Amino acid sequence: MKLEKIYESMGISKEVYAYGQKIEAELKDRFEQIDETAEYNQLKVVQAMQKCRVSDIHFAGTSGYGYNDLGRDTLEEVYAEAFHTEAALVRPQITCGTHALAVALAGNLRPGDELLAISGKPYDTLEEVIGIRPSSGSLLEYGITYRQVDLLPDDRFDFEKIRLAMNERTRMVHIQRSKGYQTRRTLSVAEIGKAIAYVKSVNPDVICMVDNCYGEFVEQTEPTDVGADLCVGSLIKNPGGGLAPTGGYIAGKKKYVEHAAYRLTSPGLGKEVGATMGIIQSFYQGFFLAPTVTAGALKGAIFAANIYERLGFAVLPDGQESRHDIIQAITFGTPEGVIAFCRGIQAAAPVDSFVEPSPAPMPGYDSDVIMAAGAFVQGSSIELSADGPMKPPYAVYFQGGLTWEHAKFGILMSLQKLLEAGLIKLP
Repeated sequence: MKLEKIYESMGISKEVYAYGQKIEAELKDRFEQIDETAEYNQLKVVQAMQKCRVSDIHFAGTSGYGYNDLGRDTLEEVYAEAFHTEAALVRPQITCGTHALAVALAGNLRPGDELLAISGKPYDTLEEVIGIRPSSGSLLEYGITYRQVDLLPDDRFDFEKIRLAMNERTRMVHIQRSKGYQTRRTLSVAEIGKAIAYVKSVNPDVICMVDNCYGEFVEQTEPTDVGADLCVGSLIKNPGGGLAPTGGYIAGKKKYVEHAAYRLTSPGLGKEVGATMGIIQSFYQGFFLAPTVTAGALKGAIFAANIYERLGFAVLPDGQESRHDIIQAITFGTPEGVIAFCRGIQAAAPVDSFVEPSPAPMPGYDSDVIMAAGAFVQGSSIELSADGPMKPPYAVYFQGGLTWEHAKFGILMSLQKLLEAGLIKLP
């Protein structure tokens, strides 16, 4: 009764609480499977840290050029060990996932090369990086062309069209694991592995790069375990564990990681420079916590799917299918539904809970976007957050929650806001 009372004191009605408890009770077996994956990944990270002989000396920061930064170099060894790659670039100078992807692309593509996306159009913010939408400094401005192959109607790779699209100029293949602002399935590591194997059978010299944002530690394997030459992500998503205040990573084959490092810093300098400025401990500790934090976010996503699916809304993934990232898409069909949901997520936040999010223009997007994120780290989408473009089909994308308990509260509060707005009725 104490639990119900504190929920009630925080704005959750008895009706909403009872509905949520019923759904949660039915998810016990799913949650146990998630905990098993988290345990495996936790041990994998600890093993990597032990093998790289991590010590408290590695937590010291550097300034200026950052020459001989032992903590930085060892952290990159830890990432390479955990992702089973030859090398990694893990830096606070990488500002976000889009930046990490831009660095990997620009570092490994040259004028006359072609980038081929084989999982359809990339995430919105990459459109200007590539030149799909004109922008200063895009790959297109440097003579790097772009083509894409859409997924089949069942969201599988279209191998025949991939073969036809590849040519002598195809230097890199781009695969986006998560859905972005699309209503398609997230791709599993196994599916990604099959696509990479097919691309390599056509031309083994093509670089296969995977946008791994939101996917780290959801499964027991990563794209680099199934042949990806490069795997790219953001530290304010899964691998930062909620503690990394900024940063991104690029893991993969040594030569491709080094090419990216030369783009991030300067030709001739590469990985040798880059100060960590006293924040390196949060990178280590966040990576250590990442498997458990990701598990909490994943439970929240599954809870949300089951909550809203049973109310008649289209959800992707659905409440029963396997999970390959932490994002949950819910299609409301109206802007009012998206706004009410986001306001519920914001109201459940530990930071800025009193703020009401509203749609507004955002850099890198082609429509107004609403974003809810009362986070300790600005824009951190491993923390409880939700966002969506204000255009049909009016879907919202929910992710994060540093703990399962907070993710649960956020979903119940979103439900409460929709109920109060008269947009739903509970069974």
